[in-house]
Amino acid sequence: MVSRIRRLLTGLMLLAAGLLAHAAEIQVAVAANFTAPMQKIAAEFARDTGHKAQLAFGATGKFYAQIRNGAPFELLLAADEATPARLEQEGATVPGSRFTYAIGRLVLWSPQAGLVDERGEVLKRGGFNHLAVASPKTAPYGAAALAVLQRLGLAETLAGKLVTGENIAQTYQFVASGNAELGFVALSQVWADDRLAGGSAWRVPAELHEPLRQDAVILAAGRDKPAARALADYLRGAKAQAIIKSYGYEL
Repeated sequence: MVSRIRRLLTGLMLLAAGLLAHAAEIQVAVAANFTAPMQKIAAEFARDTGHKAQLAFGATGKFYAQIRNGAPFELLLAADEATPARLEQEGATVPGSRFTYAIGRLVLWSPQAGLVDERGEVLKRGGFNHLAVASPKTAPYGAAALAVLQRLGLAETLAGKLVTGENIAQTYQFVASGNAELGFVALSQVWADDRLAGGSAWRVPAELHEPLRQDAVILAAGRDKPAARALADYLRGAKAQAIIKSYGYEL
């Protein structure tokens, strides 16, 4: 009996040692809108595989510039499909590794209950001083917000009220802090566990802007990193997809 327990303990120790030996750390560039779900996914990924994902959050356009200038990211989770495709065309990725990990939703949001109506009529009605949007040059959600204003014929009317964030995270902070009464943010920033976390919101109809298809791709620096491939596969697994969906993304 004692020898059997010893053999079992030895086997468990060898298994643990093997897992540790193969554990790795990877550098991941993540679009700011995907901050909350990716933090949860990374924690589950570490628990399930032993690999650790070091996450950097920011604007997709800025990540593109950093990657082209030699930033050591091994995996990119973009806020669009164009940037990973462009990097692929430029030979900066692992061929065949690009895939759509989520489809984002844009929302007009205010922390004030009742300010934003369910049809977004507040944009025409007015009664606010500042409207926050992300930079359309570097943030796909900002480009989508500008497209919505143009489709509604309000781009010129509201131009003087726009407050522009460097990325969608800063845009959210403008609104959450009260520096802007309302703003176009990612649904995932104000949505959790299948409900609005607070305030008032208009879920922008998808037909008012180009689809926010968010693609991931393994970068050239991750070519020989099994952990990069493991995280890419994990993002397509049931556990990660359940987390992604709970933040309001479509799959």
